[in-house]
Amino acid sequence: MAGLEFNLSGLGRGAKKRDYDVIIIGAGAAGLTSAIYTSRARLSTLIIEKGAVGGLAGTTHLIENYPGFDAPIPGPELMDRFKKQAKLMGAEFFTSEVIGVEKGPYIRIKTTDGDFNAKALIIATGTTHKHLNVEGEKEFYGKGVSYCATCDAPLFKDKDVVVVGCGNSGLQEGLFLLKYVKSITFVEFLPYIIAEEILQERIKKYENVSFLLNHEVLSIKGDERLSSVVVRDRKSKDIKEIPSEGVFIYVGLLPQTEVFKGFVNIDKWGYIVVDDFMNSSVEGVYAAGDVRANSVRQVASAVGDGAIAAITAEKYIASMED
Repeated sequence: MAGLEFNLSGLGRGAKKRDYDVIIIGAGAAGLTSAIYTSRARLSTLIIEKGAVGGLAGTTHLIENYPGFDAPIPGPELMDRFKKQAKLMGAEFFTSEVIGVEKGPYIRIKTTDGDFNAKALIIATGTTHKHLNVEGEKEFYGKGVSYCATCDAPLFKDKDVVVVGCGNSGLQEGLFLLKYVKSITFVEFLPYIIAEEILQERIKKYENVSFLLNHEVLSIKGDERLSSVVVRDRKSKDIKEIPSEGVFIYVGLLPQTEVFKGFVNIDKWGYIVVDDFMNSSVEGVYAAGDVRANSVRQVASAVGDGAIAAITAEKYIASMED
C-alpha cells in the first residue's frame, strides 16, 4: 500500500493510521490468534472490535478443554493473555463498529469512526446469543434477564433463578450460578438434556437444581423487576408460572454477519462460507472462528482457524508484491 499510508495524530482508540496490511474484525480467540501471526510476520495489523475483547470465550467462567493448562482457566484470563500476546507482537486495537465493507484495489472497511484500508481482511466477528423473542424478554433485559452468568451472577445472590437451555452453555453457566443463587430451575425445549455427560453429572449432584424438560417459555413477567417465568409443557400443554428473580438464556447462537451480506457468500444459517484455507468468496477476505460455516465453535478450533487465515493472508499479500 505504498504511498497511501498517513498518520492521524488525533485518531485515538488505539489506531495510529488508516491503512494496514491486515485488518481483523473481531477480537475473540480467532481474531486475536490471527493478529499474533500477522504481526509476528511484520505485517501492520489492526483489530477492530465494537465490544469487549475476548468474544463469548471472554464471558465463560472456566475453560477446561483448552490445551496447555493443568487446571481450568477463567475465560477472561485466557483471552486477556491472547490480547497481551497480540499487542506484544505489535497489533493495534481500535474500538468501533463496522458498518460496511467494499472491495476495490484494496479492501475498505467502513466504521462509525471513519474508514480504513487493508490489503487483506480477516472476519472473526463470532456469534451472539439467540433470544427467545417472548413477551417480557426485551423489557426485563438488565432487570432480571441476562445472557451471561459470568457477568451477572453476583447480582442474584440467594435468589431463585431460571436457566433456559440445557446445552453445554446452559449447564456450564448454571454451575457458575450455583456459587451464588438459592436455586435453579432449568427449562429445556427438547425432552432430554443435550449437554455433555460430564456436565450433567456435575449439575445433578446439587439438590437445589430441578429440570423442566420438553417445556417452552411463553413469557417473562414482573413489575419494575422480573418476578416469574411462564412455561408450557409441550406434551400435556399444561401451563405453569415459576417464581423467579432472574432468567439466564442459552438457546443457541447467531453469527454476527449482517454487515457482510452481499459482500461474501453466506449460507442459509448466516455463516460465512470458506474453504480449507479460510478463503471466502472474495479474494483477500478470510473468515475464522465461530463466524465461519461448519465451525465446531470451540476456542481450540478458533485458534486453528485464526492461524490458518493469517498464514493464508500473509501469502496473499506476498503475491501482491511479486
